[in-house]
Amino acid sequence: MSERPYLSIGEVLGLLLEEFPDVTISKIRFLESQGLIDPERTPSGYRKFYDGDVERLRVILREQRQNFLPLRVIRDRLEKGEIDDTGGHTPPRGIRNVILLEPDTDETGELMVSSDEPVPTAHHPAAQSRLTQVGSPPAPPVPEVPDPAASHDNYLAGEVCSMAGITPKQLAELESYGLVTGKGVGSNALFSAGDLAIVKAAAGFLARGVEARHLRAWRQAAEREASLFEQLVLPLIRQRNPQSRQQAALTLSELSRQGAELRAAILAASLQHHMEG
Repeated sequence: MSERPYLSIGEVLGLLLEEFPDVTISKIRFLESQGLIDPERTPSGYRKFYDGDVERLRVILREQRQNFLPLRVIRDRLEKGEIDDTGGHTPPRGIRNVILLEPDTDETGELMVSSDEPVPTAHHPAAQSRLTQVGSPPAPPVPEVPDPAASHDNYLAGEVCSMAGITPKQLAELESYGLVTGKGVGSNALFSAGDLAIVKAAAGFLARGVEARHLRAWRQAAEREASLFEQLVLPLIRQRNPQSRQQAALTLSELSRQGAELRAAILAASLQHHMEG
């Protein structure tokens, strides 16, 4: 059986950690939301990163670290070809002192922390090459951990509106405030199953007169929570073995459940005085 030629977001995180210790899955997702990377998706909504995607991420992170460039500037220079994202020579004012490393290895996508699954990188040729260099045997593959929010399809904007019971204008507002991120423009934009779940949850607030701009606070709070969880499991992920990554996935699941319980308890306590009498 042939091995799959792409990496999950969790594998990409592992590949980047050695050179960029502070990178997180939330950071990778944020770079995608800003249009700097555009990974393919599996039918179930998982991100698919190929070698070119990983190298582009390295280049973006190096530009931030070495040249202190804003993401908007990096994106513009990449689009104009002023920065080489292929690992070759970069024109002046592009990447400097690039050190080519063999890639090494969880969205999570989505961590939930609610995103792409943690999967060992040992099956990927680049990872096997690196493991051979350092004298460590490649680890056996571990079954992918399914994303609870993922389904079997992506959805057109019209489908999202119909299924969530909102208008195209409301969907555009949710997107403008960063609640969801579509792939494409207008009616041809595609939204993931995770986006659909967010829109459905937001629809109840919109129906009660809560504006999309007010819902942004939920997104920001969730991203802060996800970043905290990622930091808690980072020591496990850095061990780069299947058992540690599986433990990281289980820990994230438990943290997510505990986070939901804590939020519910705090909310109930805050509103209790309205419920009494």
